[in-house]
Amino acid sequence: MRSKRDRRSVVTHNWLKAFVLALSPVMLSAQTGKVFDDLSLDSKILKGERKYAVYLPPDYATSQRRYPVLYLLHGSGDDQTGWVQFGEVLHIADKAINEGYATPMIIVMPDANTGRRGYWNDIRGEWRYEDFFFEEFVPFVEKTYRIKGEKQYRAVAGLSMGGEGSYLYALHHPELFSSACPLSAGTGPLTPADTRKSLTRYAQPVTGNPPDSLEIEAYYKSHSVLFLVENMPEDRKKAVRWYIDCGDDDSHIEGNSLVNIAMRKNGIPHEFRVRDGGHTWTYWRSALPEVLRFVSEAFHQY
Repeated sequence: MRSKRDRRSVVTHNWLKAFVLALSPVMLSAQTGKVFDDLSLDSKILKGERKYAVYLPPDYATSQRRYPVLYLLHGSGDDQTGWVQFGEVLHIADKAINEGYATPMIIVMPDANTGRRGYWNDIRGEWRYEDFFFEEFVPFVEKTYRIKGEKQYRAVAGLSMGGEGSYLYALHHPELFSSACPLSAGTGPLTPADTRKSLTRYAQPVTGNPPDSLEIEAYYKSHSVLFLVENMPEDRKKAVRWYIDCGDDDSHIEGNSLVNIAMRKNGIPHEFRVRDGGHTWTYWRSALPEVLRFVSEAFHQY
């Protein structure tokens, strides 16, 4: 027969157990990140306000640590809210971090749909989005948030137009990114003859006379992913870890397949995935967990 002390001990134990169980859902729900999708900065280069969204990992508010960063680029027709609203970045990133296959990271999503559409400079430098990104946006973000500023802790990814931006940013600046993950990406003009058509795909027409042959050739050489890959210097071939993903029903599969072949021929290490699907948010939502896993490998010193 139990003494009164034993019975009080059992009651206390059961009460504590019930209390902990009652708190568990609250504790679990607290392990979520935060998304802010209507932030902005002023740009001197683009002469106006630029919007962006940011995902902060679950422990950001309770720690003093600095985090790696993923720049996640939206596609044509979306803005900085695309990955938040349709891509479910909060849910997917939280799940990846809480389950341990992605390291806590900050995810930054800029708007490239205001003024002119696209992540690059136009042919005559009248619209300099790429300059804005590297000269104003990245420095601003990495001073505003607790971000590790070394190449190893910086990655870029994006879908469609943002996938093309991911290609170009990592090809133009391999010294800045440890990983690049183009998803269903545009690959720019495949031949010089395609260049003139591509100039009006995202940007407004240039002022003055139409671009001459020298301007078009220079633009092609700096904006064709295939040309940049085929002419990559030897010392850059292993500078960036590449993860390329495109659906088998996607209109961009040809360009990405050609880039895959060019990378193989030129000895550029990369992962190339062709999965069932098309140019849809269903496909990109399914791609994001693997992107987070892939970039985390570099963040962790794979």
